[in-house]
Amino acid sequence: MTGANHRSSIADLAKGIKSKQISPVELTGAMLQRIEKFNPQLHAFNTVMGAQALAQAQQAEREIEAGQYRGPLHGIPVGLKDLLYTAGVRTTASSMILKDWVPDQNATVVNRLAEAGAVFVGKTNMTEFALSGYHPDLQAPRNPWNHDHWSGVSSSGSGVAAAARLCCATIGSDTGGSIRLPAAANGAVGLKPTYGRVSRHNAFPLSESLDHIGPITSSVEDAAIVLNAIAGFDINDPTSLDVSVPDFGAGIGRSVKGLKVGIDSTYNAQVDPEVAAALEGVAATLTELGVEVVDVDVTGIEEGADYWFSLTAIEAVNHHKEFYPQRQDEYGPVFRNLLEHGYSCSAEEIARAYTARARVKQILTRTFMGVDMLLCPSLAGPAPSLEEFPPQMILPAEAVGSVVLYQAPFNFSGSPTISVPMGFSASGLPLSLQLVGRHCEEGLLIQMAHAYERATPWHQQTPANIDL
Repeated sequence: MTGANHRSSIADLAKGIKSKQISPVELTGAMLQRIEKFNPQLHAFNTVMGAQALAQAQQAEREIEAGQYRGPLHGIPVGLKDLLYTAGVRTTASSMILKDWVPDQNATVVNRLAEAGAVFVGKTNMTEFALSGYHPDLQAPRNPWNHDHWSGVSSSGSGVAAAARLCCATIGSDTGGSIRLPAAANGAVGLKPTYGRVSRHNAFPLSESLDHIGPITSSVEDAAIVLNAIAGFDINDPTSLDVSVPDFGAGIGRSVKGLKVGIDSTYNAQVDPEVAAALEGVAATLTELGVEVVDVDVTGIEEGADYWFSLTAIEAVNHHKEFYPQRQDEYGPVFRNLLEHGYSCSAEEIARAYTARARVKQILTRTFMGVDMLLCPSLAGPAPSLEEFPPQMILPAEAVGSVVLYQAPFNFSGSPTISVPMGFSASGLPLSLQLVGRHCEEGLLIQMAHAYERATPWHQQTPANIDL
């Protein structure tokens, strides 16, 4: 496998595959070997699709040899979150309810990746039905930087697999931070597109009006490559945006001089001191790049966090009516608590949640009249220890808002966001910044995030204990 290793970016691997210097079969085999070696300790994958992955890689190699190169994902090993329907492959949402379920069709995202020539190495582990807790009968993914620390919520297996380089990219979903938090906790790049930009058809929902699908990768350019493949209108998803799909990586390498980034120092103040210092460093780096960093006021945006749990619970009840309460004993404690809360919500609470969403959207619309994007943390501190945030931790409804303060408002608004490494804590855990943009301006976020990434060394560092 000349010129390829597990630390290579998709962009670099694609050049080698296209020129036939890198074999998709050898690349896939190497990734499957890494999964075999490290998955027993990291629990990043629920199902490894070894035989199918090698067959896809062989097909990709034959096509490329015949001059039928499809693009930069052709022959690239990818992991799929285990709530994406995958025909003929067990799809469990890390639950007991669906532990043996095998769908007969794919999610739209899976089809689009297949059309791009991607190779599917497995279904990534996650919290039960994409909330915050793991079913007690199942193993939780482990943070590759420190196994005694949290690996993020929901798309945690995807975050671990991307950070540990068990595949070249993964797909996650995000209802209140579940692309950004695993990216932050594990030191990866997480891209939550504009709501409706990527089809959610045949992705098992948590909260349909808040769910987003997007990539977790090891670099900003790789995230753009994956988004290029999966974005676009889908008639099967009633919330799908019928808008043109640009080349999301077109701005990579361009100057960011003159762009305006807004920071609300009050909003950003509710963080760990190490995150606060890292954010100051980000602002200084952007200023050196010619970016204009300006003060903004997003007072009131916390309503998106305060009402997130209720809105999620209300919609989750609808999605689980086939199973709950008839099979309530098969749920883990965290997800069962969500459904119980959903059933208890009053009409007044529902109305307040939807009104809060409208206010959050208005706050951000006003903010983006003066700046190109908003800068805040992805996570308020480094990944907490598992003693602080155990796998079956049930938070009181009134405490959830402070946990999702930097994530949930942007699900309420449907805004695109990107999370990028911005350093490490004194204990060696990753820290992460978040850029938030106007609807359908993912390309501008990618341009800015790539400029910052190129000016800093953080994305080049990998967990020492999983390097070969």
